[in-house]
Amino acid sequence: MASWNQKTFKDLTNSKPLFLTIYTVVIVGVIFSSIYVFSAIYGTKSPSYTSWSLSSSLTPSYAPDGDSAYADRGLKPSRPGTEARRPDVVLKTPSTWTRPIWELPPPGAKMPPLKAFRLTKQLVKQRVKDNVIIVTFGNYAFMDFILNWVKHLTDLGVYNLLVGAMDTKLLEALYWKGIPVFDMGSHMTTTDPGWGSPAFHKMGREKVTLIDTMLPFGYELLMCDTDMVWLKNPLPYIARFPGADLLTSTDQVVPTVVDDSLEVWQHVTGAYNIGIFHWRPTDSAKKLAKEWREMLLADEKIWDQNGFNEIVHKQLGPSVDDESGLVYAFDGNLKLGFLPTSIFCSGHTFFVQAMYQQLRLEPYAVHTTFQYAGTEGKRHRLREAMVFIDEPEYYNSPGELFVYLSIHFLDL
Repeated sequence: MASWNQKTFKDLTNSKPLFLTIYTVVIVGVIFSSIYVFSAIYGTKSPSYTSWSLSSSLTPSYAPDGDSAYADRGLKPSRPGTEARRPDVVLKTPSTWTRPIWELPPPGAKMPPLKAFRLTKQLVKQRVKDNVIIVTFGNYAFMDFILNWVKHLTDLGVYNLLVGAMDTKLLEALYWKGIPVFDMGSHMTTTDPGWGSPAFHKMGREKVTLIDTMLPFGYELLMCDTDMVWLKNPLPYIARFPGADLLTSTDQVVPTVVDDSLEVWQHVTGAYNIGIFHWRPTDSAKKLAKEWREMLLADEKIWDQNGFNEIVHKQLGPSVDDESGLVYAFDGNLKLGFLPTSIFCSGHTFFVQAMYQQLRLEPYAVHTTFQYAGTEGKRHRLREAMVFIDEPEYYNSPGELFVYLSIHFLDL
């Protein structure tokens, strides 16, 4: 019997020398997995996180030039101890719009009356810097997009921003989170309107009305959709084109330049996309905004972006000069430029083509166009790129533990 066992073991060892090693590795893996599961369940309590604490885990180091959140394909966490040097910190008694962004209202504070959030030049003046204000807007369904939008800008050291609330639920929620917000008086639903719906088109008309209202205040306006993310401070780039009345993004999917110049306007065939565009308060720009608004109010079936493209194309050309890349458009006086799609990216040039990588450029922004699955698809795309900030509970749900253990036996 002993000799048979020895013979069997010898044959096993000689015929399949890898079997014992594989079997041992599998057993050790199961043991360590079991230890991990039990320690996770019965171990010490997980540490608590403050709001937005996950931003530090997404970027292991700060961006080398101090103004880019995409140098490491992640977010730049706020440096500790820099609050006093923040440009949005004011020394006078703070109000709703002069407090540092993310600073919560004082304990015991009450919600101000709705009329206190009415959009006025004085309100905007509280947040303007270098005569520029950056604005987005939305309803409560897009609150996480709005918080993400704000957080990226403040991480980049940009604080001259405002958020337009299309419903009171969003207005109150942003106020209690320390976000400078104003009331658009839109009386919108708090749910996702869905692309192409009547509520969606109403949002577009409200956007144009907002532009038409703000330009007479005399400030430069960088208007953004909430489903876009800033990856690098855009203001120095925009300042390179002081002669432009309007700079707009496009749906161009083929680059017309290989550097960070404006697109060659003669070769731009994609639609002019109004998800990211910068307005200067010139007579031509104000005239364009007014005519655009009147067009949309006269026919509710016109999509705001189609209306914009139609008006701008009333006249297109000639070039303003040989160097800037600007073109005369609209009334023949408006000086228009097209932001390069390689660095002011659409969903296609960023997620699909990664055009900025091909051209060795650093992107300023990504707008989640060219996406499937509606709003959820946009969230998913941004999460994949590690540029969407979720509350800690999204990653660490209390009382939930999911363990996936997969063991594959080789066919020996």
